[in-house]
Amino acid sequence: MSGSERRVGANESIFRDVNEQIEQFGPTAGERRQEFVCECTDLACGERIEIRLAEYEAVRAHPSRFLVLPGHERPDIERVVGEGDGYFVVEKIGGAAEVAEETHPRSDE
Repeated sequence: MSGSERRVGANESIFRDVNEQIEQFGPTAGERRQEFVCECTDLACGERIEIRLAEYEAVRAHPSRFLVLPGHERPDIERVVGEGDGYFVVEKIGGAAEVAEETHPRSDE
């Protein structure tokens, strides 16, 4: 795995960790909407995605999947596997997938 793949995977994992904290302190009903940060590779992004908690949970069920805004996906390290109202669900491939799985915050659940 290249250093670039590891860095990109780590960047997105940082945003995933932020969203885990947001989810922990947000509303508890799965139908309620919550704002999460875009989990793209750009550490300066900080843009928001508003989705239902049930949708967020569906993404988190897969260690190599992330929420990104349209146009923030990176075809060289991920593929779009789903989309919702104003967001894409991407799945890491190659070395970036390995990093995503290694750093998944729910790996011990």
